[in-house]
Amino acid sequence: MKIDVRVPMLSDSVASGTLLGWRRQAGDTVARDETLIDLETDKVILDIPAPASGTLVEIRVAEGTVVKAGDVLAVIESGESATAAPPSGPIAPPATAPAPRAPAPRPIPSPPLPLPVAPASPPVAAESTRREPMSRLRARVAERLVAAQHTAALLTTFNEVNMQPVNELRQRLKAEFEVRHGVKLGYMSFFVRAVCRALAQFPVIHASIDGADIVWHEDADIGIAISTPRGLVVPILRRAQTLAAHQIEAAIADFAARARDGRLALEELAGGTFSITNGGVFGSLLSTPIVNPPQSAILGMHTIQDRPVAEHGQVVVRPMMYLALSYDHRLIDGRDAVQFLVAVKAALEAPDSLLD
Repeated sequence: MKIDVRVPMLSDSVASGTLLGWRRQAGDTVARDETLIDLETDKVILDIPAPASGTLVEIRVAEGTVVKAGDVLAVIESGESATAAPPSGPIAPPATAPAPRAPAPRPIPSPPLPLPVAPASPPVAAESTRREPMSRLRARVAERLVAAQHTAALLTTFNEVNMQPVNELRQRLKAEFEVRHGVKLGYMSFFVRAVCRALAQFPVIHASIDGADIVWHEDADIGIAISTPRGLVVPILRRAQTLAAHQIEAAIADFAARARDGRLALEELAGGTFSITNGGVFGSLLSTPIVNPPQSAILGMHTIQDRPVAEHGQVVVRPMMYLALSYDHRLIDGRDAVQFLVAVKAALEAPDSLLD
């Protein structure tokens, strides 16, 4: 029985995908649920498995083709694979070809007189550039960032936070935290919980614009920007305001591992209300992050750097981090943006309650 291999159903926000390399060729035996080819969408890479065991008898769509949900990609013959029937009748022996006639001998020409040798010219440098098509993810990220610049009134406000209290708390608790929860105590749980606390005070920061309406969100669905070889992805921590620190750390570690392999599910990338991006892991001192539509704001973290600061009338050296909040000024007033960032700073500089 012949069974079609089809493109699976995609999400509402993903209409098509590009086929990557086939892992099997026509004539190969395949097992049920074995991955035959990967489908690259705007957001993730999806496995397309074999719907049944059998022989892959036909590949209908070449790699690199853009396909939609339901398209037939290949055909599997289930059950035993068919073998080619032997030819009927006697096999005639090959005809004996007549022996080739020996060519007539040619006269050997006299060697030419030597010519004067011109000085060698310098070699021409080889082309040092190369071209390759953008991945669908990279192209989609570019499209969305340009659209954000054109459709939103983006503005960025800055502040800085003294990270010494967080550093001291991490040093004091990290060993016990890892033993108890099986995950390392990083910085992101502090920032996510500080953001959730500030969003509760200033809910407009994670509201959004839909036409002429303002959409208010009760839950803090926080997008965590993760850099991958294919581009930036932003999986969502659902109802982050309900998560404990160890749950946040475990979820982000899982997101990062699966993002590098392109194995995030489409539903994990949709529906965020606010995003956090950490350029500090790459050494960024200061930046102006771009809002991820339809969200209205994004928090940028940066590298921690020892700097002289004034405390109680004295100059001391502290591990400082610049924070940047980019926001859509059509919805968020500067006062709310500044106060939100001050609330995040205050929570991080008194971090004990963030681990409750």
